[in-house]
Amino acid sequence: MPRLLLLRHAMTRGNLERRWTGTTDEPLAPEGVALARRSAGTGEFLPRRVWSSPLLRCRETAALLWPEVEAVAVPALRETGFGPFENKNHQELAGDPLYEEWTRSGGTAPVPGLESREEVAARALPALGGILDTLAASGEDGAVVTHGGIIMECCAAWGSPPRDYSRWWVPCCGGWLVSLEDWRGTGRFALIREIHPVREEKTP
Repeated sequence: MPRLLLLRHAMTRGNLERRWTGTTDEPLAPEGVALARRSAGTGEFLPRRVWSSPLLRCRETAALLWPEVEAVAVPALRETGFGPFENKNHQELAGDPLYEEWTRSGGTAPVPGLESREEVAARALPALGGILDTLAASGEDGAVVTHGGIIMECCAAWGSPPRDYSRWWVPCCGGWLVSLEDWRGTGRFALIREIHPVREEKTP
């Protein structure tokens, strides 16, 4: 039974500062490197093939988790471009009427220069579908290291049992392990379980 791990990258400085770091290409923060290394130490899932977003935070996460497997960067798996909100946080955008309308709408209100969910899905889903086809045909386990929005789009489109888009959200270095056993017959994948980040152990 081929399995796929859809994993969100470890955290960057922008994540820690709660910024809309969409296409901003920044490396992992030291905290993100440590998180990825803790996750790698579990040896919980060992994919034969790995794909990633071309952005540095995803490529670094993949290399830390599975150094023995060279990840293939897929341009269509980059994060949403946030346009006028790019690399800004809630405090910096407070009082911006365009931002307030966008957040009130749940991110669906159109914003000039901001990539819509429909635009993200139109570029990301065909690329992800090709990856799923490859794994289902080969019977191999694989992993995709990408961004929260891409994972939510993929799971909202094809995940089973179905759930709302927002309920597929995962934290940094978290994700979903899914079965591709029925992918070729149904065009859907089955959730096996959620993958949680490996937290730092507290010293007594």
